[in-house]
Amino acid sequence: MRLGAFVTLLRVRALPVIAVLLGILVLWYLGAVWLNAAFAYDAAARGGADLSFSEMIAQTMSQKRPVLPAPHQVAAEMWKTIVEIKPTSKRSLLYHSGITLSSTLLGFVLGTALGIALAIGIVHSRVLDRSLMPWIITSQTIPILAIAPMIIVIFASQGITGLLPKAFISMYLSFFPVAVGMVKGLRSPDAMHLDLMRTYSSNKLQTLLKLRLPAAMPFLFASMKVGVAISLVGAIIGELPTGAVAGLGARLLAGSYYGQTVQIWSALMTAALLAAVLVILIDIAARAVTARMGARQ
Repeated sequence: MRLGAFVTLLRVRALPVIAVLLGILVLWYLGAVWLNAAFAYDAAARGGADLSFSEMIAQTMSQKRPVLPAPHQVAAEMWKTIVEIKPTSKRSLLYHSGITLSSTLLGFVLGTALGIALAIGIVHSRVLDRSLMPWIITSQTIPILAIAPMIIVIFASQGITGLLPKAFISMYLSFFPVAVGMVKGLRSPDAMHLDLMRTYSSNKLQTLLKLRLPAAMPFLFASMKVGVAISLVGAIIGELPTGAVAGLGARLLAGSYYGQTVQIWSALMTAALLAAVLVILIDIAARAVTARMGARQ
């Protein structure tokens, strides 16, 4: 009975996801036909041939440099560059994903640590709450595309290149959701629970470790899901102004230089899948931690 109920629950939850994916695929194919049709008709006109509707659709699905690649073209490119090519090859998306992932994880760890530290300071200090929190919010209004080259130049002037500048950009983006989420989480305990800790003569550190941090765990993991995804975006953006030769950002640059739209979209889809995997891993960790703390799944 439990297995049957689990299968039924899985079907109920999977159906909306499948429906959304099918809808995206349909819209994607329609967009590919619409955007690539002009080139197909122009090519036929230059050759002095008439193009039927079915021939036009067939050509929009197989152009070498389409305006919008069809899903099967992107899937074929991803299969070729992930499965058929050795991971150590510089043509492999696994190789470039590894380069981007290293700076993503380093920036995410630094950003998470910074966000937690800022949140603890803000919760325990009214001065920091009033002075620091507005600046944290203001920092995210600066376009990252404008500040990323400045960060790269500053680090390069000190002889620091490679992993650390990209990780710093990822940290800059990922610390904000963690800080805001942790402030909310650390303030989530009821006044009754805080009064009980005072009754037990608990100091601030004991209250933090025994009450505030356990209460903040759901907020922390929810913020980390946002933070790890935006950290990946920061790592890719950090690769763009440097003219990098490795990483998903480098694949995007190379594809834009040579008009290889299929390569661009395959790199984008790989980045999206990588972000999804990272979010799923954090969700698994969140379930394990909350289950260890006695929460019902």
